Amino acid sequence: MVITLLAQNKIILPGASVAIEGPTDLNPAFTDLGSIVSASLPFLFAIAGVILFIFIIWGGFDYLTSMGDPKKAEMGKNKITSAVIGFILIFAAFWITQLVSYLLKLNIF
Repeated sequence: MVITLLAQNKIILPGASVAIEGPTDLNPAFTDLGSIVSASLPFLFAIAGVILFIFIIWGGFDYLTSMGDPKKAEMGKNKITSAVIGFILIFAAFWITQLVSYLLKLNIF
């Protein structure tokens, strides 16, 4: 099956005698993988921030409601510690993408 592409956004399918016209103002925003990643990074950082906030609240709640139970208090501390480490990693990733964007003169954000 061979599809023939014509100029001006027209396509001829096999066995058809009439060209199918596409949109005339076709200018896709996502032309390659880099543009998809660049468009999704702000959303991914925002989602990571919300998850980080939830884990800090959850760890704090576990720690405060442990009522002297050392296992539950330790679980709360571990959640808070993991959330802080996650924050440092997210901040470092954001900083590195900003640095790469500046050095390579890319428009990531």
